[in-house]
Amino acid sequence: LEAAASGPVSPIRGRTRAMVLSWDKGPSEGKRQKVATKPKEPKSETESYASLKLIRDAAKRIAPFAKLTPVHTCTSIDDMMSDDTDKIEGATVELFFKCETFQKGGAFKFRGAMNSILQLSKADLQKGVVTHSSGNHAGALALAAKTKGIPSYIVVPEGAPQCKLDAIETYGGQITRCEATVPAREATAARIQKTTGATLIPPYNYGPVICGQGTIGLEFMEQVPDLDVVIVPISGGGMISGIATAVKGIKKDCVVIAAEPVGAGAYAADTFESKKRKELVDDLPVPDTIADGLKAKMGSLTWPVVRDKVDGCITVTEDEIVAAMKIIYERLKLVVEPSGAVGLAAAMSTQFKEFNRKNPPWGKISKHKKVGVVLCGGNVDL
Repeated sequence: LEAAASGPVSPIRGRTRAMVLSWDKGPSEGKRQKVATKPKEPKSETESYASLKLIRDAAKRIAPFAKLTPVHTCTSIDDMMSDDTDKIEGATVELFFKCETFQKGGAFKFRGAMNSILQLSKADLQKGVVTHSSGNHAGALALAAKTKGIPSYIVVPEGAPQCKLDAIETYGGQITRCEATVPAREATAARIQKTTGATLIPPYNYGPVICGQGTIGLEFMEQVPDLDVVIVPISGGGMISGIATAVKGIKKDCVVIAAEPVGAGAYAADTFESKKRKELVDDLPVPDTIADGLKAKMGSLTWPVVRDKVDGCITVTEDEIVAAMKIIYERLKLVVEPSGAVGLAAAMSTQFKEFNRKNPPWGKISKHKKVGVVLCGGNVDL
């Protein structure tokens, strides 16, 4: 095999990338050789804008600007995940918290914003950037723009927390308010873009943003390589699309679960319904939830990734979100916003326990012993 190889050995299949084959050709025997190249695997629908390579490129790009956030653990919370029988049988669950609360701007959004701006041309940088966001992406983009010394125009829907508005102003963002609907946000941003010539940096349905957020998954798998499952809050799907792409690219059998607020009023779990029906559901109402950062809907780029790489979705109630916030404050001693607590709410839910009972290799209830939870933000009014 080595003697015949004309290319390096593939680490995936242990075969050569190209092999020289020769065969009988009568008079021309020994004169002709044909190279049989290894068939290329078909690219996935999402590979052009969300891949492990693109995420690794993003990690290198933003490394001088973004923080590598820590992973925290808490035995007190671990104890809440298992009963005495599970402990005897060695079926205890360990939680690992990826603390994006310590990222610049107080949330994960800085990663995607910085990755996007760093890919703009000099001409586009001079005209600035524009976006629409309920707060965290807005503040992150304003901060990233300030870092590069360019203008930022921020469309913020009504109802955004005052602390997030204050942060945008502190970072130099020029705020325009609008109704709290996705169509109103997009229309207002489009009007500003037309007037200023600024580049639109969408909050989630955008390749550079998805790959920037995917660096969370890259770091998480380096910090805790043997994770069995990662739970990620979901709204528009930019964060979980990036994380799922990175996690599955590094450890294919690691489960990725979306955590979604069901809403206090009308049923609004569009991700859960989309996964259930295996098609994008976009006709449910905006969720009435304390998790103000999780009110958007998946887009044309994020849904295919969520469809193909996210293994399931757990819905949580308002009471479960508040209870999870309380636990994080009291036990982890961290400041977390409601959206950031949704992952823990899902991990402690009956739905996750039932999910974890299926074919458990450890004890009676634990299929996944090492559970990663993304605490995606800590910007909350006090």
